[in-house]
Amino acid sequence: MDPRRNSHWLKEAIAPDEEDCPSLGGDISADVCIVGGGYTGLWTAINLKQQEPTLDVVLIEKDVCGAGASGRNGGFALSWWAKFLSLEKICGGEEAVRLAAASAASVEAIGEFCAKEDIDAHYRRDGWLWAATNDQQVDAWDSTFDAAARYQQYPFERWEAAQVGARSGSTRHQAGIFEPGGASVQPAALARGLRQAALARGVRIFENTPLTKLQGTGKPEVTTPNGRIKAAKVVLAMNAWGIRFAPIHRAIIVVSSDIVITEAMPERLEEMGWRDGMTISDGRMLVHYYRTTRDGRIAFGKGGMNGRWPYGNQVGTKLDGPTQIADSVTSWLQWTYPELGQVRPADSWMGPIDRSKAGLPYFGALDGQPNVLYGVGYSGNGVGPCHLGGKILASLALDKKDEWSECGLVRPLGRDFPPEPIRYFGGKLVRGAIARTDAAADAGRTPDPLTRYLAGFAPAGLSPFKGQKT
Repeated sequence: MDPRRNSHWLKEAIAPDEEDCPSLGGDISADVCIVGGGYTGLWTAINLKQQEPTLDVVLIEKDVCGAGASGRNGGFALSWWAKFLSLEKICGGEEAVRLAAASAASVEAIGEFCAKEDIDAHYRRDGWLWAATNDQQVDAWDSTFDAAARYQQYPFERWEAAQVGARSGSTRHQAGIFEPGGASVQPAALARGLRQAALARGVRIFENTPLTKLQGTGKPEVTTPNGRIKAAKVVLAMNAWGIRFAPIHRAIIVVSSDIVITEAMPERLEEMGWRDGMTISDGRMLVHYYRTTRDGRIAFGKGGMNGRWPYGNQVGTKLDGPTQIADSVTSWLQWTYPELGQVRPADSWMGPIDRSKAGLPYFGALDGQPNVLYGVGYSGNGVGPCHLGGKILASLALDKKDEWSECGLVRPLGRDFPPEPIRYFGGKLVRGAIARTDAAADAGRTPDPLTRYLAGFAPAGLSPFKGQKT
């Protein structure tokens, strides 16, 4: 499949006559080889060149930069404040505050970088609304809000139903909290802009160059179909595709995120009161997330364990192309915005999400392979935090001892998910229980005990839901 068909965003971001970077042909060497041309890989490359301009940095991408999850997500650039409880548990209170604040600063820094580098990524900093669309979801944010307040941190504003409905354009929203620092981007345009910024700094990028083998002991060697790269350090920035490596496979589960996008309708959005680029997500377990675009469309996604997910340790192309559940996602768009009537999507797509148990990424070196680094597990919130991930991985690659290389998220990969076939078939049971739990909440019912028990195995997602284990 042509990677430009992976999403509406990528089709919009890549000009028909734009040439790919060359594929690797032959054997080369580098100081650092980065595997993956998405946000994590590109921000890492840019940070490395900013700190050490003479460093020889090579980046390989199996398709084209931005063809993976970085070019087909919802475009929400958010901080980690919504995940503060998990941060506090993993890192301790003071470090949690520092990392949450740093992640918020990253959202602002992305906009500043785009302005400086003349990257038209449609950056809009109009905030994020964590909303409730049924009674059960109301106040799902209280524990997060209160935990941050214990450290005199107040990143959120409480909104009542009238304000939520007026700003979001839908009376389905019953309450919410608002984070003013949230932003949105055209995600593929950001990825392609980072690609140009990396090239301008002297990063050697080889597209259409998949990793076929990694020799990680001693000095790492990356093998591709037509060449090899010997490097002092290798950075695995492969997102969900990193599950091919057993330690990563045990630490994350790959699920689909499915998106539909409408035709442009700016006048209708104006009439509804949804007049800016505010991003919105609700409090259900199978989260809904939605926003407007610069040209007046609505992009509406359903995350979590909804559609397909891979069996075994290969993502492949199973999560490429149009979503298989477009009708279901569209029906939820219509349910959330009854004011729109029977609006139909102009396009749809799907992509993989690398979900960790805690909803936060892992950074570090593979066990027994100190020169092979990883950054994985963003759990549906990577656009903003990948900027911070690039700092962490750059410091690790440069063997620095600083606030990034020694931060609380630099940790060994967990053994958080079972092997196949338990993972696959157990996941189906958990997905069914989650869907029934959400349906019961919409109907004002309490799910049965078995359903509650199975749903309790759901990993964390974009934001905490009521009853989530931290």
